[in-house]
Amino acid sequence: MTMLEDRLGATFIALADPTRRAIVARLAAGDATVNELAAPFDMTLPGISKHLKVLERCGLITRTRHAQFRPCHLEADVLDSAIDWMQQNRRIWSERFDKLDSRLRELQRPTNDVSQKPARQRKSHE
Repeated sequence: MTMLEDRLGATFIALADPTRRAIVARLAAGDATVNELAAPFDMTLPGISKHLKVLERCGLITRTRHAQFRPCHLEADVLDSAIDWMQQNRRIWSERFDKLDSRLRELQRPTNDVSQKPARQRKSHE
């Protein structure tokens, strides 16, 4: 497994949690402190910190230090990698579904040609 696949997997695992998705959405609007990120949630600061550590480990966020504040920053390039992967796979699956749809339409098309019927059915009608 490549480093990109490992990071991509970690990104999707991190984004599987609704609280972490909400944190990422908030950080898309700009940097924020832990207290600012915790405000909309009915959760303790240590609970929010655990979520931030998950996001930080997969590279989605970084934390810097400005005096007594440690603002969190969204690393959009990591999110862009996940989006690129989804778009690439969406194209692949769209093509596959289009082929399947086409084949299903072919199979559902009525045939009136006697030569298309199996030999058993032709003999019983002749």
